[in-house]
Amino acid sequence: MRSFILICCLLFGVQQLHAQISNRLNSFGSGGGGSSKMTRDTAKHTHDVDTITITYRHLGEPTDFRLDSSIADFNGSFLRLPANYVFLGNNGSPARSITFAPRMQSGFDAGFHSFDAYGFSHENARIYNSNRPYTEMLYMVGSQKEQQLGVMHTQNRTDRFNFGFEYQKIYAPGYFRAQTAAHDIYRLTSRFISKNQRYNATLSYFYNKDQNGENGGIKREEDLTNSRYKQRQTLDVNLGNSATTTSSLFSTTIPVKTAYGRSGFLLMQSYDWGKGDTIHVNDTTDYYKFDPLFRVQYTFKYSNDDYRFTDGQPDTTFYTKHYGWAFNGDTVAARHNWRTLSNDFSLIQFPIRGNLAHFINVGARYDNISGTFLDSKISFNNLALHGEYRNKTRNKLWDFSAKGEFYVAGQNIGDYNVSGMLSRYLNETLGNIHLSFSNVNREASYVYKYFSSTYDSWYNSTLGKENITQLQFAADNRKLKYNFAVNYFIIGNYTYFKDYYQSAQAPAVFNLLQVIVSKHFRAGHYNWYADFAFQQVHGDGRINIPTLWTRHRLAYENRLFNNLNLMIGIEAKYNTSYYADDYSPVTGQFVYQTTQKVQYYFPDLAAYVHFRIKSFSAFIRGENLNTFFSKNNFAAPLYPYNNFSFRLGIRWWFIN
Repeated sequence: MRSFILICCLLFGVQQLHAQISNRLNSFGSGGGGSSKMTRDTAKHTHDVDTITITYRHLGEPTDFRLDSSIADFNGSFLRLPANYVFLGNNGSPARSITFAPRMQSGFDAGFHSFDAYGFSHENARIYNSNRPYTEMLYMVGSQKEQQLGVMHTQNRTDRFNFGFEYQKIYAPGYFRAQTAAHDIYRLTSRFISKNQRYNATLSYFYNKDQNGENGGIKREEDLTNSRYKQRQTLDVNLGNSATTTSSLFSTTIPVKTAYGRSGFLLMQSYDWGKGDTIHVNDTTDYYKFDPLFRVQYTFKYSNDDYRFTDGQPDTTFYTKHYGWAFNGDTVAARHNWRTLSNDFSLIQFPIRGNLAHFINVGARYDNISGTFLDSKISFNNLALHGEYRNKTRNKLWDFSAKGEFYVAGQNIGDYNVSGMLSRYLNETLGNIHLSFSNVNREASYVYKYFSSTYDSWYNSTLGKENITQLQFAADNRKLKYNFAVNYFIIGNYTYFKDYYQSAQAPAVFNLLQVIVSKHFRAGHYNWYADFAFQQVHGDGRINIPTLWTRHRLAYENRLFNNLNLMIGIEAKYNTSYYADDYSPVTGQFVYQTTQKVQYYFPDLAAYVHFRIKSFSAFIRGENLNTFFSKNNFAAPLYPYNNFSFRLGIRWWFIN
């Protein structure tokens, strides 16, 4: 309750601060990158008094996006965790996509991705452009002291300089013993353009601090139906039974935990040659417009990724059973630390004046990578050549790209990634269609080749390069309100963990078919949002996926009193039974297994009331309603989802 009052005071303070700022700031010239994915904006942030134009781009792409202020999807607009992700029962716990999504990037990869869904990266960095200062506040309180907060601010200090700052906090003690999650993630972005518009500089910095309590799952599934354990904290778990966790929103001590510290700094600078014109607007106003024809670009990147596991009071039975160690009860610890220094030099040509989405890019990148473990160190280099041709026509009807990356020297020599995409907007009725192809040949992530702990270190030298081909047909239609995608994968040397500590590769090439459909049906004020994913493996794939995953949101939506957008409904998620991946706490990896199926005893149910009044949104939800009349559903063997929980979330933005 005190935390809620603190946030309300903070919101009021920000509002008063903005009331004191009177200068309206002009937007800077367009440039930089965007995203190839379409984002729908359901509110243009237009209010009775304040009007704002705010867009953002992603690095390396030329498409502008608007902020999504929709209240329809709690996962997407508030939690920012995709609905098709499964996580180990508690908000902030290790998560993975239930729809198959292999890593399609060549080059070095450390392999620790269990918390990627919650964090910031250069790939999802937003380079903002705003004609007025904009601040967004987010706060959620839930059962079992769960809290989540966030703040975002961006503004153009001049028409040539913008900066943006974001912070998010996840704190979730959970219903079961020793599963507390506490994440702090930060992001800073900035963009500068010189007065003559020839020099551009873009900065991206992020820091993700992830802490997760590891309980190894509950000991016995049948305990969930035993009346003695209605209070879930009394259930025995595999790790941390006797340990004491002390935690609060801003101070957490977790005795058995995984801790990730991931940071990245990127500075991209470019200088352009081209043609400029002074455009006469009126008798007192002239506007200078510069169109680049040739660009020299230099990008510096530095990253520090630290993975640690610590158990100061280990359970002998668990480690002996799953890791096969000659266990003596001493502290279990593991650490991988990776530092990467990267320098990229590129030459870019714009064949058609005024169209920055039509370009040819060729360049080279040199990476220096060093790793530190408990018992050793390693250092190596990589040299990669890359190129891209992109042509998004001015009328936005056609979009074509072809790009490739080839590692010609270093640790990852022979890695490559080639892809092509063709997109066509047909008309309002038929919407967009997309065809794409991608093929990646990559060395297995390093965690599959080597891992070190206080009890054992191993190296797998038998792994060949993974080769993954993806063919995709996709269509999206705003008028008919559907999205449709068919993916076909051809996969060789697929790498996986065959048990809690050892890696292996699939014995043969296999194929996977995936069909994903989303459709919005509407009848008056009644709406049905339906999502389906069908997946089928052909061959010995050594991957665990359900044949069918689906989510449905049935809602009554209406606009009342001119300003109130109201949404009341029920949400249900379900997937067919399958051998869900297990999870290894020491390595932080999901593990392939074929001994225990995970099934939904009843669909996950949630009831909700969402509403927005101008710049204020609220989300009131009762989740896991299915636990009132059925056993908890499971995310993985012995990892049940939480009991019924209540959540209240608010999202508020301010404009000056």
